[in-house]
Amino acid sequence: MKSMPIGFAFLQCPYFPRFQLTIETVHRPDNGQSENVHGRSEELEAREVEYIDIASSEGNYWSYLVGNNNVDFSVFKSARTGRGPLLEGWQDRCDPVMTAYKLVTIDAPYWGFGYRLEQALIAGEKALFLESHRNCFSWIDEWYGMTVQQIRELEQQSHSALNEKLGKPMLTTSMGD
Repeated sequence: MKSMPIGFAFLQCPYFPRFQLTIETVHRPDNGQSENVHGRSEELEAREVEYIDIASSEGNYWSYLVGNNNVDFSVFKSARTGRGPLLEGWQDRCDPVMTAYKLVTIDAPYWGFGYRLEQALIAGEKALFLESHRNCFSWIDEWYGMTVQQIRELEQQSHSALNEKLGKPMLTTSMGD
């Protein structure tokens, strides 16, 4: 997803034509206290809110698969920005602070394994979000000060390198700003 205030990703898999995974992202300059940033009404009661703290040492099977950032955020400090370390309650003390609100919708209407697939994907997405945002903060000295054009070029290089490494992607994706 692109680093913009609002993002949207829609994924499908040719092996499971009725499967859909949608991720809607809204970035806000707050510490995670905004309510209903995605403007939902009917789905609001069914949602499950999970707070992901990049400074936590949380890890599980999915974290291991996604990758494991071994940075100790209780001692990490950016040389270029002076941000860090991230100690207990950092969200209430840091300025500036940004929250990425992610709305993940998974539809796997397959009798017998759809629910298990949905739960596995939710756990995997949570680990991916945690690891991605940990990396974003711990690599701040590498990207801080880049122009939007430089960031887009870096995204394109990363995308090309990943496709080269993995071969032709098996998922059909649609991303929007």
